[in-house]
Amino acid sequence: MSLAKELYLEAKEIVFDHFRTPTFWKVIFWAILAIGSFSIVYRFAFGLGASTNLSDEFPWGLWIGFDVMTGVGLAAGGFTISGLTYIFNIKKFRPIVKPAILTAMLGYILVVVGLLVDLGRPWYIWHMIIYWNIHSPLFEVGTCVLLYNIVLILEFSPVVFKKLRWSKAFHAVKKITMPLVILGVILSTLHQSSLGSLFLPVFTQMHPFWYSPLLPVLFYLSAVMTAFAMVTVESNIAARALRKQVEIGVLAVIARILVVLMVLFGVIRLIDLYHQGILPQIFQANEASLYFWIEYSFMIIIPLILLTSEKRRWNNTILFYAAASTVIGFTIHRLNVAVTARTLINGDLYSPSFMELMTSVFIVAVGMAAYGFISKYFDLHDESGFTTELEEINVPKGGNSPQIQMAKK
Repeated sequence: MSLAKELYLEAKEIVFDHFRTPTFWKVIFWAILAIGSFSIVYRFAFGLGASTNLSDEFPWGLWIGFDVMTGVGLAAGGFTISGLTYIFNIKKFRPIVKPAILTAMLGYILVVVGLLVDLGRPWYIWHMIIYWNIHSPLFEVGTCVLLYNIVLILEFSPVVFKKLRWSKAFHAVKKITMPLVILGVILSTLHQSSLGSLFLPVFTQMHPFWYSPLLPVLFYLSAVMTAFAMVTVESNIAARALRKQVEIGVLAVIARILVVLMVLFGVIRLIDLYHQGILPQIFQANEASLYFWIEYSFMIIIPLILLTSEKRRWNNTILFYAAASTVIGFTIHRLNVAVTARTLINGDLYSPSFMELMTSVFIVAVGMAAYGFISKYFDLHDESGFTTELEEINVPKGGNSPQIQMAKK
């Protein structure tokens, strides 16, 4: 049977199997897909004013705060895990490097989708490539995200080439793995921090709890920290969905790193507030302090309580809830910086419209479905490389051993 026919039959079986066995969550997914698709079409047909609650006074809302600011941070596992695995040669992380790269690739592709939906004239996005504004943090972020998308696709391509049995393409990309990883780390470091730089010019329009000259540093540290939490969450979800064992030994090591990074970020955050002279204000009974403590509790306090014990770090259930708490806290933090900080200081009454909400839910649902599909039908955990039947027998080519004759048959 030819490869093309084999792939066609496999795809056909996947589609038929999906519709043969409808479940509650599949129905929910298709409902989200339908409503989200309608919301996106409506946005492009009638504009931002008709489909969102954005305005000239409040141009950045949920789509920037969640789809872009949060999405980029949650996808940071690609460069952190691949950097530790390939550059620092920590072989313990090899079982999770491909899932981490897949999460990052899907995350960045969906960030671009969310950005295109948010832009007033998305068909002009190519101008960034031609007309350079080297003084703008947005230009640096856009360029790095574009290049890093290419890097991630190349980093993940060996998994696809192995599935398609394209040996030459597989080995060609494998030869440049190290340069790709190094380039990915550089690009990620640049744009993860520059996302924080976008808010530096608007210090008069942000609540002091979330404005700081250290925003680039805080954005980078929070992204690296949350990358390890996100890897833990997606490893657990994938293991349950595919009915596989969780790499508890690897996740326990990740938990130790996560504890160190949480302490570092939490202490820097408090020192920064103290340096600005507003630390006592977090103990006042008002809306701003409430938002701060919700963010800080989910992001730092709860995970630290759960993970400070070595015994608890080897409990997969505790690991999952601690990592999930960090991810939730990180999401709240980015939304506070992008949205809440402005509403509190300016009194702007912004709340996302139904279409804004459904578009973001649509993007998340598509990402989760794509991750589940690729995890199920592509080999993400085999690091043995591309092998043919003759290579697996491990005998010289051209020999006439019985094993070779059987393999040829």
